[in-house]
Amino acid sequence: MDANNNNTSSRSNDQTSLSNSSSNVDMSENVVKCCGANSKHLMMSDGPSTCANSDYRCVSTQGLQSLNDLRQNNLLCDAVLKLEDGGVFPVHRAILSACSTYFRTLFTTTLNPKNNTEFLVSNVSSKIMNLLLEYAYLRTIDIKQEDVCELLITADYLVIDGVLELCCDFLRRSLTVKNCIGIMIFAREHFCKDLEKEARRYLLRYFVQVAEQSSEILELPIDELTALIAEDELNVTNEETAWELALRWIGREPETRKVHIVELMRNIRLGLMDTYYFLENVKNHHYVAGNEACRPIVIETLKFLYDPEMIKQKDGELEIATPRVPHDILFAIGGWQGVSAVDLIETYDTRADRWVKVEQIDPLGPRGYHGMAVIGYKIYVIGGLNGVEFFNSCRCFNPVRKTWREVAPMNAKRAYVSVALLNDIIYAMGGYDGYFRQNSAERYDYRRNQWSLIAPMHMQRSDASATALNGKIYITGGFNGRECMSSAEVYDPDTNQWTMIAHMRLRRSGVSCIAYHGLVYALGGFNGVSRMCCGEKYNPETNTWTAIPDMYNSRSNFAIEIIDDMIFAIGGFNGFSTTFHVECFSDSTNEWYEATDMNTYRSGLAACVVKVLPNVHDYTHKHRERLMEEKRQKLLDIEALQRAGSAPQQQNHVATSRSTHNSLGHHRQQQR
Repeated sequence: MDANNNNTSSRSNDQTSLSNSSSNVDMSENVVKCCGANSKHLMMSDGPSTCANSDYRCVSTQGLQSLNDLRQNNLLCDAVLKLEDGGVFPVHRAILSACSTYFRTLFTTTLNPKNNTEFLVSNVSSKIMNLLLEYAYLRTIDIKQEDVCELLITADYLVIDGVLELCCDFLRRSLTVKNCIGIMIFAREHFCKDLEKEARRYLLRYFVQVAEQSSEILELPIDELTALIAEDELNVTNEETAWELALRWIGREPETRKVHIVELMRNIRLGLMDTYYFLENVKNHHYVAGNEACRPIVIETLKFLYDPEMIKQKDGELEIATPRVPHDILFAIGGWQGVSAVDLIETYDTRADRWVKVEQIDPLGPRGYHGMAVIGYKIYVIGGLNGVEFFNSCRCFNPVRKTWREVAPMNAKRAYVSVALLNDIIYAMGGYDGYFRQNSAERYDYRRNQWSLIAPMHMQRSDASATALNGKIYITGGFNGRECMSSAEVYDPDTNQWTMIAHMRLRRSGVSCIAYHGLVYALGGFNGVSRMCCGEKYNPETNTWTAIPDMYNSRSNFAIEIIDDMIFAIGGFNGFSTTFHVECFSDSTNEWYEATDMNTYRSGLAACVVKVLPNVHDYTHKHRERLMEEKRQKLLDIEALQRAGSAPQQQNHVATSRSTHNSLGHHRQQQR
């Protein structure tokens, strides 16, 4: 039940299933420790007053304690609660009536004689009653793992909304991949709608991990499982994950469940699978081959995979291959185009492999060669220039509210600045103020809205790049005003000291670096002669740099980010012009894959990823059903080129290299 709903008509009237309901929710010790289950959620302050929650006014701490002392000493009490387990609790009717509709009704009903002072309360244990009385008198409650389910059910039964809300908050903070399904079902059974929605969102986001680690998912009924698999918001990078879970679910009770294979297949987006995987692991699987009802689905999928003419819209949407909705969104903001800065914002929809233009540009105008960091749902844009002015100003964009605001300026103007985020602190290092390349550095605490200087770097650097790894900040390459640099250094915030590390293998100005799977990757840049497509990775344990495969495109001053567990290189300058090309790297295959181009050519841009946006649909591709028609037309164009005997090499970049084995779409189909 929604904790804010005071309508008591739908509340459960009995608690015969208390123990069974409680046992359905599993919370590990780690979760409890993390959520502070062994400490009070609403601790009283040391001052003269406290606020328990938003539903109650601030009251005197001393007054609350005095009332509780009266109860504990059975002074001025005008009622006694008797429980079935023998518990006896003297209470003050007015206090309990103030926080519980149940007790207010019990004490004021005309069915009870006015001189009656003893009341039997059924289906409530003494342990839970103690906790509830503590809340009624002190507005504090000590919620523990072993009590939360019984406490929630009892609070619902006795209509104590404040405790019900706190229990829901506790369970919400306790969500893990192993218990989210149990919490979702428990919340549904007890009408806690907001908690149920939160648990379901958690399940959809971490579906891959839940499928791997949770035994609860194998116990779901078929209608619940198919509803999950059918969700657009199911967070899977490939459909093989959903298929393999379906097989595991059937394998739990194969004789009774294998008849549901058709329902499951209809809700898995088979058209997004790799063709070879579909043939070997779906079409030829004995559950499918032995079920005649699967035959039409197999035929439809094969036609779709093999015949481009079959890729066309059906009633406005082709469900067999409609991309799902991403949970994380990549933002690319600002940059340089031609001879001026631009105020463009584009977002990347990883599931659709499409870029989306965002209308909410900064009203204060464009900037390029800036840095960027994201904290929660807020994107911080640091420094940069607009072609006339070098900035120390910083801006903050809220993609949920779609608003811009000014935050505290840096101590120095910094364009071509290096920015990194560590423990929710933004670090800005080096840069160019229009006169000098800088070695100074500073940090921003968003809680205080304040910048403070930290130790200067050993080297002056603009056009460098920084990233955070293992509690430290690494900065690589750059330009010191005389030469492109190969040096790199690391900052330890605990000691406020910079330390030189091994030089990169090549000089790199306009480099982009990022931490990825325990290593620092430095990509592209300018070596003083030409823009580069090569990259290298740094191992902090061995203090060594190692070459990695080249990018398809030479570039400097480009954006870099990680999304879907891949490094994305976005835009930049190739030595002749700005570019809109995008490519991504997976260390699992040690290969680069070409993604869809941005809508605009840009260098000097910055990118960041905002996770679990509540309004993610505002930043995703709107016409997902049209993607299949685009794919069909592209495949037909490729076939026409192949029939003609040759294809232009560079002129038709999309029709050639993007249709090869190393396209992002093909890589995602290959992932298991």
